[in-house]
Amino acid sequence: MKAFLPVMVFFLLMDCGSSKVEQNVTLHDRETTSSKEIKKSVEKSTDVDERAKAIQEIQTTASESEALTSKKADIELPSGATSRERIEEIMNYLTSDELKGRDSGSEGIEKAADYIEAIFKANNIAPYFKSYRDTLSNFDKPAFNVVGYVEGSDEKLKNEFIIIGAHYDHIGIVDAKGGDNIANGANDNASGTTTVLELARHFGNSKSNKRSIIFALFSAEEKGLLGSKHLAKKLKAQNLDLYTMLNFEMVGVPLVDKNYFMYVTGYEESNLAGVGNMYVGSNLIGFLPQAKEFNLFKRSDNYPFHEVFNVPSQTFCTFDFTNFDHYHQVGDEVELMDFDHMADVVKKSIPLIQSVSNSMTKMIKYR
Repeated sequence: MKAFLPVMVFFLLMDCGSSKVEQNVTLHDRETTSSKEIKKSVEKSTDVDERAKAIQEIQTTASESEALTSKKADIELPSGATSRERIEEIMNYLTSDELKGRDSGSEGIEKAADYIEAIFKANNIAPYFKSYRDTLSNFDKPAFNVVGYVEGSDEKLKNEFIIIGAHYDHIGIVDAKGGDNIANGANDNASGTTTVLELARHFGNSKSNKRSIIFALFSAEEKGLLGSKHLAKKLKAQNLDLYTMLNFEMVGVPLVDKNYFMYVTGYEESNLAGVGNMYVGSNLIGFLPQAKEFNLFKRSDNYPFHEVFNVPSQTFCTFDFTNFDHYHQVGDEVELMDFDHMADVVKKSIPLIQSVSNSMTKMIKYR
């Protein structure tokens, strides 16, 4: 019975575990309305003093904008290609005690959001909405998803979207164990967040996607998938043409004794595994019986998109019920993560996602 307890705890706790298409908003326009109006006044003015005054106002507006983002600019970001060192640097920040377990609505998770935004900005990821932060409509504290996107390069296919997601919240402060009461959530789910950030960095700089890709980091997953429920409903209301939603959860340690690299929840629901393996030419994605037994398909942020859009929406994972014993405990620490494995998750996922993005037809389908 004791040996089975971690499995049961995982099963029970995972159950506890918001766009573009605002047609009246020009997403690529980085100027504020006031800045545009001032510039128009410069162009229309024939008086030298008035023009000088207007130019001064533009400079002041720019200075104020710079000041508003100064705290994000101070964040030290990792550099270089995907590597164990880069993965480790991101993970060390997201799991630091400074963030106090990234509980939704907390000061700690806001610091995590600042960090995510800074990485998006540094790597050409545009805000999907008017800003990166999309405030949740279904949570009683101020909480928000962080949502960016890379527009597709194909004139037709760019109107179809792929969502790459992970939740960046965790459970915060818990009962102390061994003098530690901060549940830093390394595997759950700083690992998935780091994966999405590295994937966003790749596509933000390579611009190699023909379809548009939304990169969504969800809040309040631990409160009942609230962040993904909010975003799925919002995007559906705006008539997003969603091809597929690919989610990353608990990918910090490798599978044990499997002939595939990672599994996908809802394996039997779609042909994602078969198509994905064909795209990359290897046995990248497999079937984990326990994932079906414990219905993990319904227990992560893929599921709201399945419910709302009825398109293939599934989660990639490398937690296999034998390789990690610290789910929702203070022991879920960064020191237990395998950074080489995590770097491989990113590197192996890039050609998969690029192929999904660039196929001329929507090959991934529900059965």
